[in-house]
Amino acid sequence: MIDHITLHVSDVGRSLEFYTRLLAPLGYITKVRHGETVGFGANDGTPRSDFYLSPRPASVEPSPQAAAPEQPSPVTHIAFRADGESSVRRFHQAGIAAGGKDNGEAGPRDYHPGYYAAFIVDPDGNNIEAVVDWSHHATLPAASPRDS
Repeated sequence: MIDHITLHVSDVGRSLEFYTRLLAPLGYITKVRHGETVGFGANDGTPRSDFYLSPRPASVEPSPQAAAPEQPSPVTHIAFRADGESSVRRFHQAGIAAGGKDNGEAGPRDYHPGYYAAFIVDPDGNNIEAVVDWSHHATLPAASPRDS
């Protein structure tokens, strides 16, 4: 079980603005700051953060994706769980509006039935995904739980 993830970025201020906009459709808010590190978590009234942005250590090279966004292979891929297809679509729209690059519009994927996702490349070249995966539910109702 994963407790939290820290993503090292080249510019915390720029990434804070980007991720604040990108993750809002998924119910994430900024919860904590420790020096230059910023923690995000669900807007659930608790202090818990599970996604952090922190300055990239000087010894780490930037992703080739950041310098050449047309390249198809970002270094880091993180997927955030969404509560429905409309959240996935809003995530993608928010990512584009925040300056991210489209890496896959919202839609079904052929990974397995029930997988609906969108992908955005962030300012540092990381591939960020929002996904609702209906196959993780014990049973699918006769009428799809997907929202419109």
